[in-house]
Amino acid sequence: MKAIYKTGTAAYLFILLSIFNSCTKENEQGPLINSTHSSIRVNSGNNFTNAGICDYDVNETSLTSTGWTKIFDEQFTNLNNWNIWTGGAYNNELQLYQASNLLLNNGDLTIQSRLETKSGPTLPSDPTPKTFNYTSGRIESKTLFSASKTTPKVRMIARLKLPAGYGMWPAFWSYGDPWPTQGEIDILEARGDEPYTFYTNYFYGRAKNRIINFNASATITSSVSLQDCWHVLELIWAQNSLTYLLDGQIVDTKTGNYVSSLFGKKEKITLNLAVGGAFFPNLNPSLIQPGDFNIDYVKVFTSR
Repeated sequence: MKAIYKTGTAAYLFILLSIFNSCTKENEQGPLINSTHSSIRVNSGNNFTNAGICDYDVNETSLTSTGWTKIFDEQFTNLNNWNIWTGGAYNNELQLYQASNLLLNNGDLTIQSRLETKSGPTLPSDPTPKTFNYTSGRIESKTLFSASKTTPKVRMIARLKLPAGYGMWPAFWSYGDPWPTQGEIDILEARGDEPYTFYTNYFYGRAKNRIINFNASATITSSVSLQDCWHVLELIWAQNSLTYLLDGQIVDTKTGNYVSSLFGKKEKITLNLAVGGAFFPNLNPSLIQPGDFNIDYVKVFTSR
């Protein structure tokens, strides 16, 4: 889900939390605005620095030799395993999502944002035509994944190269419907003007469009640019923990309130590139620079 993570004064935090408590999310099918398909996020103060290896790749033999079994392997020769989002989105994002911004080339997927005027549905839940100044792409896996009694650990992996450019908001995450009763796990959200930084988070709620956990965001800083070369992002989803890895190194572990509530929930993997939105404090649309979000592969492993 997508949210605003930056912390400020105590008064600012109070305002953000007040907004969060008083608002519901329309229909999250993406992080919350502080949901990714997001709602307003507040940084929990959990920070990690000095990870990152340029052009890192996962060692599948090492994983399988330690008890992991591969159940999903997307090499992007086509998009048959994915649902393609068509229309606008939440979180005050500026783009129209459409299939033509999803480009396949030699086993890689490029989600391309463009400065162009197009008309399309305001939201998936609102077919009213709307004019957009930007276009981009979003895909969601047709397969649902779940850490459960049958598969106590699920490991989601993607090899990514992030887009540069102010206003770019790439995300690699998972969620289920109705949001957030099936949870949302944000493996990576980033801003195009922050080439060394990304954010992790998760959300849960017992009722549709209402979250009950706050302050779970963490800031991760890489020692090398996330935009100039390939990096592997991983999430290990277990009953009582969410463990995040960057290029083979653990950079965040969440064990707080409601992590265990995600156990047994079913979520789809989502990759998208938003333009602008609530993730950018005081967004200046005149400075937006469209860019490309590149995905080499997506893999999922399970373990007992």
